[in-house]
Amino acid sequence: MDYEALKDQWSEIEDRDGIRLSWNTFPSTRMEASRLVVPIGAIYTPLKERTDSPLLQYEPVTCKQPCRAVLNPYANVDIRARIWICPFCLQRNPLPPHYKDITENAIPPELHPQSTTIEYQLARPAPAPPIFLFVVDTCQEDDALKAVKDSLVMSLSLLPPNALVGLITFGTMAQVHELGYTECAKSYVFRGSKDYTAKQIQEMLGLLAPGLRGPVPPQQPGKIAPPVSPAARFLLPVQQADFQITNVLEQLQQDPWPVANDRRPLRCTGVALSVAIGLMETSFQNAGGRIMLFTSGPATEGPGLVVGPQLREPMRSHHDIDRDNVKYYKKAVKFYDSLAKRVSHNGHVVDIFIGSLDQVGLLEMKGLVNSTGGHMVLTDAFTSSQFKQSFVRVFDRDQNDNLVMGFNAALEVLTTKELKITGLIGHAVSLNKKSSSVGETECGIGNTCSWKMCGIDPAASYGIYFEIANQGGPAPMQQAPHKAMMQFLTYYQHSSGQYHLRVTTVARPLSSPAGDSALAQSFDQEAAAVLMARIAVFKADVDDGPDVLRWVDRMLIRLCSRFADYRKDDPTSFRLEKNFTLYPQFMFHLRRTALVIALSAAHMLLLDTFFHNFIFHDETMAAWRKAGYQDQEGYENFRSVLEQPKEDARELIQDRFPLPRFIICDAGGSQARFLLSKLNPSTTHSSGGYGGTQSGQTIFTDDVSLQTFMEHLMNLLQVRLRSSFNEDRRRRLFSFPQPTSTNLKHQGRLTTFRTRHAHLRTTGGEVGAQSALAPKIGPLGLSPKKIGEDIAKATGDWNRQAAISVVPSASSLVIKALKEPPRDRKKEKNIKHSKSIPLDEIIEIARIMKSRSFAKELRGTVLEILGTAFSVGCQVDGRSPKEVSDEVKAGEIDIPSE
Repeated sequence: MDYEALKDQWSEIEDRDGIRLSWNTFPSTRMEASRLVVPIGAIYTPLKERTDSPLLQYEPVTCKQPCRAVLNPYANVDIRARIWICPFCLQRNPLPPHYKDITENAIPPELHPQSTTIEYQLARPAPAPPIFLFVVDTCQEDDALKAVKDSLVMSLSLLPPNALVGLITFGTMAQVHELGYTECAKSYVFRGSKDYTAKQIQEMLGLLAPGLRGPVPPQQPGKIAPPVSPAARFLLPVQQADFQITNVLEQLQQDPWPVANDRRPLRCTGVALSVAIGLMETSFQNAGGRIMLFTSGPATEGPGLVVGPQLREPMRSHHDIDRDNVKYYKKAVKFYDSLAKRVSHNGHVVDIFIGSLDQVGLLEMKGLVNSTGGHMVLTDAFTSSQFKQSFVRVFDRDQNDNLVMGFNAALEVLTTKELKITGLIGHAVSLNKKSSSVGETECGIGNTCSWKMCGIDPAASYGIYFEIANQGGPAPMQQAPHKAMMQFLTYYQHSSGQYHLRVTTVARPLSSPAGDSALAQSFDQEAAAVLMARIAVFKADVDDGPDVLRWVDRMLIRLCSRFADYRKDDPTSFRLEKNFTLYPQFMFHLRRTALVIALSAAHMLLLDTFFHNFIFHDETMAAWRKAGYQDQEGYENFRSVLEQPKEDARELIQDRFPLPRFIICDAGGSQARFLLSKLNPSTTHSSGGYGGTQSGQTIFTDDVSLQTFMEHLMNLLQVRLRSSFNEDRRRRLFSFPQPTSTNLKHQGRLTTFRTRHAHLRTTGGEVGAQSALAPKIGPLGLSPKKIGEDIAKATGDWNRQAAISVVPSASSLVIKALKEPPRDRKKEKNIKHSKSIPLDEIIEIARIMKSRSFAKELRGTVLEILGTAFSVGCQVDGRSPKEVSDEVKAGEIDIPSE
């Protein structure tokens, strides 16, 4: 099957199952997998939208403990015996009673060959309807605050009628509005400078007072239980609180606390978030909900402070963080990470919407979004259409008029014995669930087979990484190739109020032990680039930036040397198969950014960089447009040329979240700076071509172009080929491996081994993080834990323990030679040293100081020490040091040469 047919097949699988694999044929041994360079991984979208899949209204059929795999099309079903054999553990399981009428021609939907992804509606209802708690910053301009209020009022009409809503506003103080009190506007005020504990917040809001708790009404079957008092005072159904919350928002004003011209507004973002989390976790733990923060500036008050209130104190920069010259950074990160741990444990989502041109401390708060799967939307202002339309898209609905978002989800992965799970990279937290499917190495969030996603939607994708379980050994008897399987179980709270389970089962063939050409043909370069990019981003939080770039380069060189065709000493012979050709370009763009090719003087360009959409008009096109040719008769073709990119841009941004910024720019215009920052330079300081005639705009830069990058890659492969050839030659000439039991098992063939070098930065005497060690050690089939312990033993003498040595001055040695009793210098002032020192001790002191003296001979050093003794005030042999010095100069006292 050619590459185009394979691409169509992979796209069809992605549309059906929401999954793409880096390798669609799996190696049979771990050593063979390590040679692939790119790890075995899957990009999985749990809530991939499907219109042709039915929603099953019954519980899934599962295997016995501890497997618990769900019945799927790959299971072997014996209709006569009414049993099915689990393909994951090979256990026999009885079919449930409602399967009694199935036949070979009438099978349930989950057994259809095309039902590799199926969704069940579980009988268990959610503990509460979806909750939306708005946290609004009032330290902003009136027009921005009005835009936020208008957006929130509009969003009430987009929420389900039974959804619970609440409101917290903050500035110098944080206020929790009691929407259940209808007599007047009532709120609970928290001081912005105080760090409240969860218990203090709950006590102040009356959430723990037994007298305030009313009797719990019985829950009717099939309906969501209403909110239980006293939290119902703050979180009410939309249909009940619509009027009250609209009233509060309309009366909301800018923070009244005065702000001097040389100071920033006092903004207690940390306290507001802490109060919101405390309110949610008391009454709605493990119930789906979102805390939506709207802020326009940095926290300048209380816990989570990122910058001081005085304007003369600047915000921290990247250079400040690199040099560890940050006053509030570490403390703020620790505070927000502790909040992220609490909120992810509770199953709630944190969304952050920012309307500001300045920094607001998002770096410190990113853990809140990363751990909960929330949205992070940065816009210039809340008055911009980019914010307004992005906020509306949060509440998109499906064909059944339900919100497309899911809440409080959990993803569990099962594998057959051929595969092991090494980890997940995405917006999730570990549930620390161990099983036989968990591997030894760790990549991302590892050492578990289950993860929690507080928020999930059809655009949320996760990278799951695997390793081959078979360590390798003697070649078995030739047999028909079998398959390795993985099953993804996603439990989540649907916005309709029920729990759903989506099951995706994937099977892929294993290569033959001797190697299979289908292995290279099964490479999906697009999925591989995404999986490698996720690893690089994850590593960037652990390692230094240059180390990550070097890792990306090494992986690219290794992959090309493994799968490219090239001849020795001929870089032009470099060739890659079709399914590998784009991968080096992806890595080039990953190292830099989204790029374009060049600017020409006779073209129009449409550029999509996800967060920005550009339409660029060159000098000629811009001049024609400004002259109004498109409005004149006979220039209909030019008008259509101008409109076509706009239509394409509308299609690109139609369903994208967040809404990208749309920019139309002309050559030489101010908006063109956005495009110039993305250029792939065709002319640099080293490429020449300065004097020739240019048909397009020339952009001079120090960055390398894609062509230069590929030429450098080809040259490196030639160097690698020559070094590999010389190494193999030396091994054949000088390497004589001794026969061992392992060698003898391989039918008498001797096996040679290569030394692998792994560079790792670690603290002496400590076992480093396995997440940093596993990507380097795991592919070799070694245990990262054992290697880490060996490194700790080998570096035990380099554990940063300081060895203290005293380097005394001449005066301190002279005072020590006086042998005076110890005295407290704080109690005794103006201490005089009037005792006498023998000349022999002066000479000994001179010998000690000889290495630091400017004198060529010991005699000169003795004179220096005598001068020091004179300044101290002591005597030498009962005489003044000056008299002794004069006698040494006159030759009356002999000083040894050494």
